[in-house]
Amino acid sequence: MAWNEPGNGNKDPWGRRKNDQGPPDLDEIVKKMQDTLGNLFGGGGSSGGGGGGGGNKNGESSHNNDDGGGGLSGTAIGVIAAILLIIWGFFGLYMIQPAEVGVVTQFGRFKEITQQGLNWHWPYPIEQVEKVNVEKVRFKNHKALMLTEDENIVEIELNVQYRIINAKDYLFNVQDPDSTLLQATESALREIVGTSNMNGVLTSERGRVATETKVLIQTIVERYKTGLIVISVNMQNAQPPAAVQAAFADVIKAREDEERSKNKAYGYANEVVEKASGFADQLREESQAYKAQVVARAEGETKRFLSILTEYEKAPEITRQRLYFESMETVFSNTSKVMVDVQGGNNLMVLPLDSILNNAAHNAMQGSRMNQPQASRLLPQPEDQDKDPRSRGGR
Repeated sequence: MAWNEPGNGNKDPWGRRKNDQGPPDLDEIVKKMQDTLGNLFGGGGSSGGGGGGGGNKNGESSHNNDDGGGGLSGTAIGVIAAILLIIWGFFGLYMIQPAEVGVVTQFGRFKEITQQGLNWHWPYPIEQVEKVNVEKVRFKNHKALMLTEDENIVEIELNVQYRIINAKDYLFNVQDPDSTLLQATESALREIVGTSNMNGVLTSERGRVATETKVLIQTIVERYKTGLIVISVNMQNAQPPAAVQAAFADVIKAREDEERSKNKAYGYANEVVEKASGFADQLREESQAYKAQVVARAEGETKRFLSILTEYEKAPEITRQRLYFESMETVFSNTSKVMVDVQGGNNLMVLPLDSILNNAAHNAMQGSRMNQPQASRLLPQPEDQDKDPRSRGGR
């Protein structure tokens, strides 16, 4: 009969004796816990042992049966608890890859940063670890309509490449760092484009806009401590809105025609200047040659005159007569009429037509060559001027 069944007088064999109202002993509490665990794990409790024995009034038989029952001992419970603790501890092992860092939190609060390799932390729910890749290059595309300084609207598409540089700031300082980066990109782009004109943004200043936007984005994300670093900003596309693209295409075509005409004019100017420079150099060289020729001829005439002067001083009459004959020869060689003074007073006119005409033509040609510089042959002739595309006749 069990001690707690009716008719047993509520005699607890592990409790104190009758009329002893003190607190239960520690051994009794441990014993009760062992019995409870024994029942949970399928062992025989004190009730099973008591059912097979007789109804000893002092409860000794029931106490002996409980000692030999199937309940777990204190050592077994300790071993089980140790095994469970070891298994729980194994859940705290984790591996950090070379491109990652581990952010350990203890009860939700930041504790430390762990590096690559095998690490351990107190398992859940005490501590948790979040792995963050700090080497991976991430990117965001942003497309928006922007207002330029000259009050035109352009459609710009940017590609922003970035990575995480501080895992703690990335996880705890801002709720959504990636969204913050996009907002910073739009704000920076709006500020840079707002201080630029439309033609520059669409053509020659695209690199400058991208560079200044990158610097401003980095300033904003550092101000908010997002833990991000901007690697590069690339302007993928920049064009006017679709509603005005046709008109803008006409403007671009007109600008290209203007540049083409300018290049053609510059080419023609360079060609003309080059030819004029060559012609000027040639004239300069021929004028120098003509100068040297005239000077040499003058020096020769001077020497000849000085030599004649010397002879004249020696024999003035003879020299004077010789000079007279030479002068008359020169004069008569350039005239078509020859007067011969003969004795008796009758003058005879001799007309050697063939020789006179040949000599006259020859002398005229030589005279023109002597009086006109050779450089005149290099001057543009009238027919050449008519061929000049800049002349009025050519237009």
